[in-house]
Amino acid sequence: MRLEEAMVYVLVRRNGGMTTSQIADAINRERLYVRHDGLPVTSSQVYAVACRFPGMFIKEAGRIMLLI
Repeated sequence: MRLEEAMVYVLVRRNGGMTTSQIADAINRERLYVRHDGLPVTSSQVYAVACRFPGMFIKEAGRIMLLI
């Protein structure tokens, strides 16, 4: 699973959006995405992915939400 797919999976189950830290924690807890170096996903990575896919994610009020 790619990181953006893991983010969608987490956000679909949680209506109303989540902070980048909450998304990263959920992804790491459920091991939905594992980095190549084995380290946990960071909130900065989640934010970068949200910025890279503006047609999929929206940043509003300190939360990341699904646009789709």
